[in-house]
Amino acid sequence: MAGNIESPLLIRNENGFSPSDEDQYDVPSNRIHSNGDSIYDVNNGFGSNHQILEGQGTPYHAITRRHKQYKTWELNYQEAAIYLQEGENNDKYSTHPRDFNALPAYKIAHKKIFYALDLFAALLVMGLAACERPAVPFLTLPVGVHGSLELFGLLILALELGIRMKWLGFRTFIKHKRTLIKSCTLIIVFIETIVVIIRQHNHFRVTRSLRPLFLIDTYYCRGVRRTFRQILQSMPPIIDMLLLLLFFMLIFSILGFYLFSGIHGDAYFATLQDSFISLFVLLTTANYPDVMMPAYASSRYYSIFYIIYLSLELYFIMNLFLAVVYDTFSNLEKTKVKKLFFHKRLGCQHAFRLLVTKEDNKSIKLKHFLGMMKHLRPKKSRRDGYLVFKMLNMGTSGALTLEEFHKIYEAIDLQWMLKSDENIIWSSHFKYPFNRIFRCIHSFVKWKWFKRFIYFAIASNFLIILVETIQISVTIEADRHKITDRENWASVASTVYVCIYIVEAILKILGKGPAVYFTSGWDLFDFVVTGTSVIGLLGEFFDDSFYFIIVLRPFKLLRLFKVKERYRDVLGTLFVLFTRLISLAIVIILVYYFFAIIGMEMFLHTNLRNCCKNTSVEAYYKYSNDSTNQMYYYLNNFDNILESGVTLFELTVVNNWFIIMEGYAHHIGEWSRVYFMLFYIVMMVVMNIVVAFILEQFLFRMQYNRKMEVKDIEDLKMSSKSVLEHFTVPDDFQNGNTFKGKCMHCGTLISGSYKVTSNFVTHMKLGIFYHSLLSKVKNFKNLMEKADTKYQVPSRKHLSSKLLHEKSVEIKNNLVNTLKRAESVCLTIDLWSSRQMRAKLAVQYLAIPATSAPVERLFSTAGKTFRPERCRLADGTFEKLMMVKCNGKMLK
Repeated sequence: MAGNIESPLLIRNENGFSPSDEDQYDVPSNRIHSNGDSIYDVNNGFGSNHQILEGQGTPYHAITRRHKQYKTWELNYQEAAIYLQEGENNDKYSTHPRDFNALPAYKIAHKKIFYALDLFAALLVMGLAACERPAVPFLTLPVGVHGSLELFGLLILALELGIRMKWLGFRTFIKHKRTLIKSCTLIIVFIETIVVIIRQHNHFRVTRSLRPLFLIDTYYCRGVRRTFRQILQSMPPIIDMLLLLLFFMLIFSILGFYLFSGIHGDAYFATLQDSFISLFVLLTTANYPDVMMPAYASSRYYSIFYIIYLSLELYFIMNLFLAVVYDTFSNLEKTKVKKLFFHKRLGCQHAFRLLVTKEDNKSIKLKHFLGMMKHLRPKKSRRDGYLVFKMLNMGTSGALTLEEFHKIYEAIDLQWMLKSDENIIWSSHFKYPFNRIFRCIHSFVKWKWFKRFIYFAIASNFLIILVETIQISVTIEADRHKITDRENWASVASTVYVCIYIVEAILKILGKGPAVYFTSGWDLFDFVVTGTSVIGLLGEFFDDSFYFIIVLRPFKLLRLFKVKERYRDVLGTLFVLFTRLISLAIVIILVYYFFAIIGMEMFLHTNLRNCCKNTSVEAYYKYSNDSTNQMYYYLNNFDNILESGVTLFELTVVNNWFIIMEGYAHHIGEWSRVYFMLFYIVMMVVMNIVVAFILEQFLFRMQYNRKMEVKDIEDLKMSSKSVLEHFTVPDDFQNGNTFKGKCMHCGTLISGSYKVTSNFVTHMKLGIFYHSLLSKVKNFKNLMEKADTKYQVPSRKHLSSKLLHEKSVEIKNNLVNTLKRAESVCLTIDLWSSRQMRAKLAVQYLAIPATSAPVERLFSTAGKTFRPERCRLADGTFEKLMMVKCNGKMLK
């Protein structure tokens, strides 16, 4: 009777059929973890400890039992999805929701809108540095306004921490280091904000430099957080190398003081402090050879000191420093990958225990996998979940084992598409004749001559701009201001090329479709450049200053770098590393922000005009009404966040950076040198880590390409499997070993392996006639282009009208010549091995073959060739096809 009542646990498949009644009564396995505590108490959701007995079979009790089982499985699905998300995001499992009551807070904190709100609050608090004292002139806000905005952002961050404490619990909350640091920083900044609002005045607030901690802790900056973590973890060996560097620098400082302090006019080594600072600057080569010239004028042998110092410090220890950073960073990358791998496996194991049943605790059924998928990836359809399950399920049991479930991260984000939709373009469903028109446009933009024409237009446009710019620089060299008063010297050429780019963009959008066009990196890049060119062209009619936008057009030349293999490797590495490079760029920006805040608090309103009297840098800070003799170094200040960033960037470049340091040291005090020298050391470490990261990834890409024997990044989509789909491969082969594959189209045995497919590709090219015309091979042209980029597949018209005719004639001539040279011809099986009978007797008396097998094979081949889909095949073409198919081995 209970079986006739529909259960809430019932999950129907796509065809409307439900699982068996036995599946409806699946009982979850014990939800006990390694610490022995139950994660969720299902009874908390019902407020009762009522137990269902075996003998209770009434409809009411059956419904109650099924309802409780349904609730239990739903909680299992949610918790399993949470474990997998924690494994994917590399979150510690100690932050897992501790009980059922913590689940709502966890779900709220992990919604994307809450992630966005947390990011908005962090950016708001950081961005207020441009509005507070010292503010950017056009962004200045009253104290009450920016104080209220800061308080609003801090309250949002406090709300996030409160929700986090709700699901973590106080004890776990204070044990989480990152959360504890964020909480302490939030309290300090919050108190300062309240003080500012009460006093209505900004005081010395160096703690504003800690605001980047809020941004680092956000969900969308987890890549930045990992980069910072790796930098901190790599600091011990880096500090050792820095101490070694500074130790040798101190030794040479003492030696230089004793050698050069007595030389008249040598102020670089007057004191031990001056000696150390001079050699520190010399390490950056910013003051070389100026620092050497006074001693060199005294004695030529003093140059040996500087040669030894630079050779040891700059060329040996600094390169050794880079090697240590690279080795440390590489080891951390490998360790991180290993830890992440095992962290994901542990998450899979936790989730696996929640999805198995008591009856079968070694595998996951389909319905439980789909139940988990709707929480892990809510936007994926049931069909996508089923396809992921089938991809993971390598056996025939219909259930996932733990080893199969470990691979869920590899398959969960795959996009599925019907094989019949591979060659369908976006306009295939349009009505006639529009579908034909758009298909022709699609073929046209894919045409190689169209691409070559665009490349030619880009190159010629660049040459025209270059020639015109040289002409302008020569003709108006006397008056630079006339460059804005040009007539129509470039208007016609600019208009023509911009129109070409507009037509190209329109054709590609119509041919490829908006979705494909705007998701392609190169097409999107072209669209941006074309859009800016159009804006610049329209701006010319109103203001000549818009011309600088038009000169962005030559950036399209970057597409030409795809032609050369080395450039493809560089650009391919750049595209692959783009997201990681963004994380590194954000790390550098946050370091700038930290030092900019400290610099503004230390050097605010410092006027460097005409400072440093009677020093070696006096000329750099000279200010007068005559602009021709000024060096403008007095503009390097810390008056607001933007100007501070520019000053710090000049310090990063290290060209004459010591001049800026000397200016502030003479105006503020000698202690200010610590700020500039510390910034240089920090940026040297960060930039070396950036270089180490790029080297590691580029070398990995090079090694991977050599191992896979792939010449282009786009060819990664073309694997050996695509070629071997046309060959019968033995089942008992071992990967990497040589085997013989039988061609499915002609039956030829070809030797090769899964790693080396050149033999198979060569066979496909040589057998182009029956591989492309006689068989139903889809995408043959794309296959051959990806298998061998230098090989050009002939067109169908060229095959049928010229090549097929030539090869059939060649085969016929070879066959006739072979028969002419033959002394005898046997037409029956008996006469093949007969040495007593002459062939003319067989031809005269035994012309009919003794077996019909060859004839049957001939008719079979003819039937496969002359299919209903090819009913318009001409008689002559059909005869030539059969000649090539049956006698293809006679081709040279």
